[in-house]
Amino acid sequence: MKEEKGSIPYNNREISWIDFNFRVLEEAMDKNKPIMERLKFLSITASNLDEFFMVRVAGVMDKIEEKPNKINASGLKPKQLLDILTEKIHIFVDKQYSCLHKSLIPALRKCNINFLNYQDLTEEQQKVTRNYFEKVIFPVITPLAVDTSRPFPFLANRSLNIAVELEKDDELNFGIVQVPSILKRYYELPSEEGKAYILLEDIIKNYLPRLFELHNIKSSCAFRVTRDADVEIDEGAENLLREMEKSIKKRKRGDPVRLEIDSSVGKDTKEFLSDMLNVGHKEIYEICGPIDLTFLSKFAGEEWDEELKFKDLVSNNPPRDFCGYDDIFKAIREKDCMVCNPYESFDCVVNFVKQAAEDKDVLAIKQVLYRVSGNSPIIAALIKAAENGKQVTVLVELKARFDEENNILWAKKLEKAGCHVIYGLAGLKTHCKILLVVRREEDGIRRYIHMGTGNYNDITAKFYTDIGLFTCKEKYGMDASSMFNSLTGYSRPPKYQKLIVAPMHMRDFFVNMIENEIANAVNGIDSKIIMKVNSIVDYKIIKLLYKASSAGVKIHLIVRGICCLIPGIEGISENITVSSIVGRLLEHSRIFYFENGGDYKIYMGSADLMPRNLDRRVELVFPVESENLKQRTLKILDILMNDNVNSRIQLSNTEYIRVDKRGKTLIDSQLELFKLLKRPKEKKADNQSNMVFMPLESTEDTNL
Repeated sequence: MKEEKGSIPYNNREISWIDFNFRVLEEAMDKNKPIMERLKFLSITASNLDEFFMVRVAGVMDKIEEKPNKINASGLKPKQLLDILTEKIHIFVDKQYSCLHKSLIPALRKCNINFLNYQDLTEEQQKVTRNYFEKVIFPVITPLAVDTSRPFPFLANRSLNIAVELEKDDELNFGIVQVPSILKRYYELPSEEGKAYILLEDIIKNYLPRLFELHNIKSSCAFRVTRDADVEIDEGAENLLREMEKSIKKRKRGDPVRLEIDSSVGKDTKEFLSDMLNVGHKEIYEICGPIDLTFLSKFAGEEWDEELKFKDLVSNNPPRDFCGYDDIFKAIREKDCMVCNPYESFDCVVNFVKQAAEDKDVLAIKQVLYRVSGNSPIIAALIKAAENGKQVTVLVELKARFDEENNILWAKKLEKAGCHVIYGLAGLKTHCKILLVVRREEDGIRRYIHMGTGNYNDITAKFYTDIGLFTCKEKYGMDASSMFNSLTGYSRPPKYQKLIVAPMHMRDFFVNMIENEIANAVNGIDSKIIMKVNSIVDYKIIKLLYKASSAGVKIHLIVRGICCLIPGIEGISENITVSSIVGRLLEHSRIFYFENGGDYKIYMGSADLMPRNLDRRVELVFPVESENLKQRTLKILDILMNDNVNSRIQLSNTEYIRVDKRGKTLIDSQLELFKLLKRPKEKKADNQSNMVFMPLESTEDTNL
């Protein structure tokens, strides 16, 4: 990639993201994985691509209009970048459907699972389908004619539709039928052997004559439009919650950024849709059906024989640091406790809030919520705490992308229950993960804190790898109180004793820690950096890591997704290794290790190395100080760095290759961590007979 004179090697973030989605697609192509898991990975790639279009591609298109000549850090103008992205995405989509038709569908057939076209149905299957159409589908759908008196309808973002070419008296007209999202996308048919299914749109296509009785059906094809969904918010509005509700409505009506259409489309229909939706040739993706593969996640989540899916992995419950304790507060008083999800159950976090809600000595609970589940036990516990007279303060981040509606709902329920609810800060997203419980004890007021790398979401905690730290050390408690005061009031940003908080202090913290390793390397003192993050984008941090590499600092970066840093370049980054782990669990934890001349330091937190995390969000990074927990974290990092099953290594040309495992013992870090974090056999919890084990579930929409 060409660089401007004086610039550093820097891979474009959008291009890097597409390369990441290719790595997810490789999981769907892996014939060693059970078929249903492969379908889930294919579904994830489709869901990821939807969000990429709605946010990133839409953003590039906006820049073409607003700042067409502005060159980004990778040396590209917006139009140049969009052309590269379009070419790569077309290649990606071709590979998606090649995987589906050449590999996955044949593999399903071998398992006696078949998706049938209507013309392939038996008489009995046709009869069942006809009955389903008449009794269920027909009352729901609405045929929409398009002519001089009936304009082209507004089509919701990502809704699946059927375009119908109609003919009457040599006159050509068009109709639109939306495939109802309220019904299952696939319908099971009676079958003597195995299982048989037909897609909902295929049923509707067959019965189009019932919907347009006065016309001949010349042709029909499925299509879907994707719209710009990046909302703009007036954060100076008097009522932020109401302003967010308005913005969400605008999102649904954003400009089209992609038109997916069945490859069987005729010329007239293609031109009609292109004109009506105002999309250019490059924004049209002709799909060798079916359009919108996200439904495969639900299909794969049905009840199937064990050999068709991964064996369930059982989370340790309770986690090892809480074994033998009925009283969570007692466990935390005795030692700092670390919990690694999903290897260890998230139940301990839920129970921490539940116990605090019922404990007569708890005076206050304060928490930041970024993303929670649709039926959150955390929210229920906070509501219970307020009903029990506790002072409950919750910062609900309304600007959490694509979770805004869910968070608005919870914010209203919390307010109704009597909680003090803050809707985030103007100009900043609050992305930190922290929970503070203030408790009255014999020796005075004690503050119990939970800080983590992931959201307080009991559902995603089953398949996102995250780490949480519980502590009641005084300095952490003072920092936590100061942080909440600055979030909820007009307190001056405090000087923290232990916590590192963005946007005020975090960038300087990382700069100082890296500069310290550089100084040690120059002086012949032990130096090393290990960072596990979701993304590395920040130009200044990358430039500093290049400087560290040139000084001789050994650097290992474990970056699941976007990595704009390019390793292995002689004289610049030859001391940097970049690996990416993509497996059955979504790697989400952020861990930072600095050798520090032998007195090594370990930090964890909510922040990735991106400008938005360091400069435009409230983020939290915290030190791990317990020697026992530091040793445990070192073992976790060692296992992750030695993964040769899920890991890929980035080359100096930005390509990723599988780790060479010839002659080596296979190390699947995610399975190894289940073994590492098992509870010691000699320790048994008092309530062991009542333990609830949570099987892991793969995500429907992980936005990997």
